[in-house]
Amino acid sequence: MTAGIQAVTVPKWGLSMEEGQVVAWHVSEGAAVGSGDDLLDIETSKIANVVESPATGVLRRIVAQPGETVAVGQLLAVIVADGVDDAAVDAWIAEFQANFVPPESGAGEDAGPQHVEIDGRRLSYLVTGPADSAAVPVLLLHGFGSDAGSWLFNIGELAAERRVYALDLPGHGASAKEVGDGTVATLAGAVAGFMTGIGVPRAHLVGHSLGGAVALELATTQATRVASLVLIAPAGLGAGINGAFIGAFIAGESRRDMKPVLAQLVADAALVTRDMVNDVLKYKRLDGVGAALQTIAAAAFPDGRQAIAYRDRLATLAMPVTVIWGARDAIVPAAHAEGLAANVQVHILPEAGHLPHMEAAAAVNRILRASI
Repeated sequence: MTAGIQAVTVPKWGLSMEEGQVVAWHVSEGAAVGSGDDLLDIETSKIANVVESPATGVLRRIVAQPGETVAVGQLLAVIVADGVDDAAVDAWIAEFQANFVPPESGAGEDAGPQHVEIDGRRLSYLVTGPADSAAVPVLLLHGFGSDAGSWLFNIGELAAERRVYALDLPGHGASAKEVGDGTVATLAGAVAGFMTGIGVPRAHLVGHSLGGAVALELATTQATRVASLVLIAPAGLGAGINGAFIGAFIAGESRRDMKPVLAQLVADAALVTRDMVNDVLKYKRLDGVGAALQTIAAAAFPDGRQAIAYRDRLATLAMPVTVIWGARDAIVPAAHAEGLAANVQVHILPEAGHLPHMEAAAAVNRILRASI
């Protein structure tokens, strides 16, 4: 690479991502930028996300314009240090474009979902990272009505040195829709069975919302299986919850129904894409999903309140515990992060809602890497 020129390229978010669409630039051509500054939004099949600056310098050229669909690895812009003239920049861009080859579709042995049969129940999961790593793996547990794909902005970032698994909880994604009594304890039992079935005796658990409560259940009942605990907007730390959201999510049957419901998940409703709405509707039309969601909601959130309580157990946990919350969470109040036990590290992200791992992925990933 020519000294003083830094490429800004399309990141690979998720194991199956091949392209995204440029939504908007936050900075103008010619502006000074610092490493980590927000540069632009790219829309994926799940949600729009921000691309951060990889370097400090001047955003000399914007190559991809709003509305353009760009492949993973494709050039978006160049950041240039002082002393590099326009001719050198133009020549560098021309060479990059001439040599760029889009990644092969579905490349990589871990690109698609895997499946395992546990106690007669099929569980679906994603996995990536070095299979021969001796490091303790990470297990990601999604929230109510979601699936393993919700970790698309995080799973690759965590997999540089260790195996990372993202599980579809029972009743969700491509896993079996049988959920038994739907309690958090039953879901945690399925997770423990999954760990045993794939040969993972111990893992760093990262749980979002309902998945946070499931992770807490495992940490408090099978502590030897949990190396560390990261809870993202978790259920189980207070009674309050947006019960109307839960009911509307279960009842919604059309794009008109679901779009305003899903908009409650994020601080900026513009992040909710058409594909995100369609994916949720497609999932909800699967046989058994309605009954599974109703059973889980009745067990965990009866009468619009949380029936699960782990707050007082936090002080008894010996493993490192980290809590991440979006200050603008409209589903589970961020106030539940206040006054937690002294052994808990708390991070409040001011511009995020209930999906900070998607809305503020770069910040969450930094916290995850420091916590695991």
